[in-house]
Amino acid sequence: MDNPIPDRPDSDPPDAAAEGSTLLADAWRDLLEAAPAQAPALLLQVAGTALPEMADHFYGGMLGDARANRFLSVEKVRDRLKPGMQQWLREVLTATAADVDSLVARQRVVGDVHARIGVPVDLVSRGARELKGRLYRRIRELADDPGLALGTSVAVGLSIDIALEIMTQAYVAARERSNAIDASYRLFSLIQNISTERERQRALLLDWENALLYAIAGRNPVGIEECGLRRSEFGLWFTHKALASFGDSDGTREVVRLMEQTDERLAAALPDSDDPRVRQALLREVRANVARIRALMAMMFENVGDLEAGRDTLTSLLNRRFLPTVLRREIEQQRRSGDGFALLLLDLDHFKPINDTHGHEAGDRALHHLATVLTQATRGSDYLFRYGGEEFVVVLGSVKQSQALTIAENLRQRVANSPAMLADGTTLPMTVSIGVAMHDGHPDYEHLLARADAAMYQAKQKGRDCVVLAP
Repeated sequence: MDNPIPDRPDSDPPDAAAEGSTLLADAWRDLLEAAPAQAPALLLQVAGTALPEMADHFYGGMLGDARANRFLSVEKVRDRLKPGMQQWLREVLTATAADVDSLVARQRVVGDVHARIGVPVDLVSRGARELKGRLYRRIRELADDPGLALGTSVAVGLSIDIALEIMTQAYVAARERSNAIDASYRLFSLIQNISTERERQRALLLDWENALLYAIAGRNPVGIEECGLRRSEFGLWFTHKALASFGDSDGTREVVRLMEQTDERLAAALPDSDDPRVRQALLREVRANVARIRALMAMMFENVGDLEAGRDTLTSLLNRRFLPTVLRREIEQQRRSGDGFALLLLDLDHFKPINDTHGHEAGDRALHHLATVLTQATRGSDYLFRYGGEEFVVVLGSVKQSQALTIAENLRQRVANSPAMLADGTTLPMTVSIGVAMHDGHPDYEHLLARADAAMYQAKQKGRDCVVLAP
């Protein structure tokens, strides 16, 4: 029951969940109006004495389930979730019929957050069931009249059930939307020219193989950090883009296995690579693995069929439709591998004066030019999005904070040193303000976006044309 990060303006049309919430809102009002007259005073007393204990009990049960480790930690529960849970419970216990509309909206937002994070619905239901048991006992302790205790307990239990039903409706609707987008994403080519990308990745794989062969044959002392296949340009591209594009299949799983096997073999054999027999055996194994990877990649590229559009028409970058899919994948990738990732939010400085002074065609040229500069200055494993208007997002996979800041500063300098050319031949100086946010373990990607957004606005306030790291 975290306090969610508000969505940026990009609302969805009304859906079945919203219509269902209207019916539940009417039922909630009727329930509160029919509750015993003394119930509000009794529940106010419960809210004033039992909320911390209730929150402890709710999250105590959830933390006992191994599945909760993906999105809960002791620190996160203590610092963020328990206060939010206490606030939610206070709202439900002290609600009146006049509060129902705001309560319904709150439950829908919580359901959306749970969907983004991927909280199993049964965990929330289990916590609510145990929570109701504690509330019933507390009500019995405080009520002098058994009839009042029964009527109040019924009202509270049904209120929590209605709240959970609204959350679940919103959760299911959000998951259906995200699943549909994920399915489209698997069909969508992250590559504008498939044949060109196929040859590019073949060349990168060959370059890695040749560099390793020369290093081993020349007896150069190299370490796994410098020569590992997973950390190569091809390996990063495959981990962060190819897996998303080609999906989970026997082929992609075999490529991952071969890369891991190659790196493990290198880590074990490189310290003894001065031995000619070790070098020869190592070369044979690596070349066999790379040949197999090359054959699998050829098959996967051949199987790419008609793909659904998902690019911004002006800049040819990805549009924001697939950003949630990419961020969910990066969060899961970080959870599995421990590799950090970062999100950069860039805003083209003084864009409105460009439109006002030179016209909208000049503004379009500036945005297209900025997209070109960003494409040329980022790695093949990075994702570039036009987020909306003059805002762009860069997702950097497998980076540390120092690397993310270095990349952001390089992007800022490249833009500042690359003015756009207008139709009349004049040049248009351009700068960007960049907010950098490292993923901090929070399972909701909206939290990461909000931190990058706040850092970007700080960069604006500092005078623009600078990089600010989100705390």
